[in-house]
This record gives sequence, C-alpha cells and structure tokens, in this order.
Amino acid sequence: MAFEIVDSHCHLDFPDFNDELPQIIARAHEAGVSRMVTICTKLHNLPNVRAIVAAYPSVFYAAGIHPMSAADHPPVSVEDLVALAADLKFVGIGETGLDYHYTAESAEIQQKSLRIHIEAAQETGLPLIIHSRAADDDMARILAEGMAVKPYSCVMHCFSSGEALGRAALDMGFYLSMSGVATFPKSQELRDIFARAPLDRILLETDSPYLAPPPYRGRRNEPAYTAFTARVGAAVFGISEESFAAATTANFDRLFARAAKAA
Repeated sequence: MAFEIVDSHCHLDFPDFNDELPQIIARAHEAGVSRMVTICTKLHNLPNVRAIVAAYPSVFYAAGIHPMSAADHPPVSVEDLVALAADLKFVGIGETGLDYHYTAESAEIQQKSLRIHIEAAQETGLPLIIHSRAADDDMARILAEGMAVKPYSCVMHCFSSGEALGRAALDMGFYLSMSGVATFPKSQELRDIFARAPLDRILLETDSPYLAPPPYRGRRNEPAYTAFTARVGAAVFGISEESFAAATTANFDRLFARAAKAA
C-alpha cells in the first residue's frame, strides 16, 4: 500500500517474533504501516515490551490484563495502571474485557478486572482497549455502566461480535477495529456490520501474530499485513484505498492522541 496506515493492535513481544523484529518492523514500514501499538497482556512482560518500544520510534504500547489471564494473574489495581501512564509512549489501557468462549468459568473475575481497567481509562484519559468474545450482553452492560459514571474513550479491538454490541459501542462514541477476521470469506455478516458503521469510527489492526488475512491465512501474522485488511476495508466502504487509509489513520490519531503527537 502506497499510503500511510497504522496497526493499532499487535503483540510484538510474543515468541513468534523472537530474533526477527528488525525485519518485521522494516517490512511493516515498507507496506505503509507508519506506526504500531504493541499490547502487553501480562504486566510481568512489561520490561520486554518497553525494550521493544525504546528500540523502535514507530512502536507504542498499551498494557493490561487479558481476560483469559484474569483468573491466574495477580490482581491489578487502578493505581498500577495509572502509574504506567507516566511513560508518554504508553498510549492505552488494556487489552481487557470478557471472554466467555474459552474462560467462562472466570466470568466474575473478568468482570471485576474489566471494571478496574475502565476506571483507569477514566482517570488517565487514555483509551480503553476491549477484547470481547461470546459475552455481548455483559460487555454492553458493563461498558454502559462505566460510561454513566464518567465518560471515557474505547476501541472494540478485533471486532467480531454481533451487531447489537457494535451499535451499543458506537452509540457510546467508541471505535470498532477491523482485523484479518473481516477479510475471511465467511465473514460477510461482519463486513456488513462494518459497512453500516460510520467511517470515522473505524481502526485497522492485525492482532499479530494471530488472524492473518488472505493470502497468508493460517500462517503467522505480522504488522505489514495490515495492508491486506485495509484493501478489504476500502471495498467494504466503497471508497479508494487512499481515502480509507487516510480516514483510519485520522481515526487512530484522534483516539490514540499520544501516538499522534509523537508522529
């Protein structure tokens, strides 16, 4: 892609990228990916994430406790998360959320952790990054309860939930992030949900090393492949790739204001 795009959610500290990060980052830049947000899903991995961010000016980070880890990870406090915001390359809270597909047995713990992350987002003014799977009703309810207490910004990362949750998120002023899932042949219903959303609420991501879009589906994903999702996104909205790239990059800058200032 000849236009600037942003990978708003990847996991560059995962072992899948060991010993190859310079090449991964270089390929991302060559594909038009000017900035990346790498997500720390367990706080004990923060030293590794910070080392990556320090080495690459185009990489920013967020941190939180992934819902699938909430039951076996030491509890995190609002104060713990707020303290991370002292680093100006720290741009978001999460990912957090609810996953009842794999870890429904820890639903109560996940909900408590989610509320802590919401409070940290409210206190710092940084965007909340949400993972949601098979938990649409509880997710919509808890996000709305938080919004009723104090407004905050949020992105529904790798959005692949139902239209009701998507609409609820958009009605609260949140963003929907398009990943490789939206490019899969069987994802027409999801593409239709995106097509009905406002263009100024759409972000791009890879969630790499997962969910590689065609023609790399089934292989390791990486930030450079954001370009393939961007091409599908442009078709979904019926606009040029250049216009879609510009819109999603502007949306990223609006939501992740710290990363925009540093661009």
